[in-house]
Amino acid sequence: MPDREPPGWPWLRERLVRLRQATRPGAAIETLPAAAPRTAVVTDSAAALPAEWVRDFTADGRLTVVPMPVMVGSEIYGEGEDDIADTIAVALASGLPVRTSRPSPGQFEQAYLAAAARGFESVVSIHISAELSGTPDSARLAAARVGIPVEVLDSRTVGMAQGMGVQSAVVAAADGGTAQEVSAFARERLDRTKVYFYVPSLEQLRRGGRIGAAASLWGTMFSIKPILAVDGGKVVPLEKVRSAARAIARLEEVAAADALSRPPGEARIAVHHFGNPAEAEQLAARLGALLPACPPAQISALPAVLAAHAGLGVLAVIVGESSTPLPGVPGTAGTAAGPGALST
Repeated sequence: MPDREPPGWPWLRERLVRLRQATRPGAAIETLPAAAPRTAVVTDSAAALPAEWVRDFTADGRLTVVPMPVMVGSEIYGEGEDDIADTIAVALASGLPVRTSRPSPGQFEQAYLAAAARGFESVVSIHISAELSGTPDSARLAAARVGIPVEVLDSRTVGMAQGMGVQSAVVAAADGGTAQEVSAFARERLDRTKVYFYVPSLEQLRRGGRIGAAASLWGTMFSIKPILAVDGGKVVPLEKVRSAARAIARLEEVAAADALSRPPGEARIAVHHFGNPAEAEQLAARLGALLPACPPAQISALPAVLAAHAGLGVLAVIVGESSTPLPGVPGTAGTAAGPGALST
């Protein structure tokens, strides 16, 4: 299923195209024009950013997504390989071990050095929660080994909640923000996101150490279908429900209530799935009916590194807010496109 592009992104793409026109087409980028971003953004594949959006913003180095490895049996796969989703689905269905790992410090070092070589003055590196992965530690080790200043930001979340922070960082960087300003803007957006999700089985989360063995056994014995959330960077139980149908209905209710509690017109939502795109479409449609003032949800499959832990049949809803001007970041008080043009 193709990713659905949320409103606001076309404006950002147009803005970056205008910035690119300041450089000679096809020329090696040795220095950036004064109006161009001075800060590059790096993240990992747990951010669940839509592939087409990533391609738009990685071509000139302003955004880099470092893939997180997934091990199926004895084979190691990287995010983006054509058959990885099917491979993981078959492995989970057959009981073959599926594990994940953090990227190496060397991978981040290469990303930071590439940004420096393109003329960027600094990097903001935004990553999956340190409570769920050692990825931020790898990024910090790499940051200490390069000459370019790097701000490493633990998102304390995952999926498109992390991705919304990355998108906000790209917005702030496109307006010429320093690393500190870009990081602060991303942190503000990240702190406004929530992740709610349902999994048919807790077994994969138990195997990956994301929940305790007792909780998994209890859920299996009593056929409990919990609603889970990410809070403080950790996976936590939110509610306990007795059936899959009721769990999905309750997930919808919780997410809609959160979105409705946001300032009018500010809420943005995303829906993730793994192996159940039709259910995700239906959930997004119901949320759309409940939230007529909210732009249509972005729908996307979980990245491999998250699917490996959540398992088949997962449904997740991310609730966040649109990007708003940040005092102190050049250009965010309104542009030629008009006040509020930074909204995503």
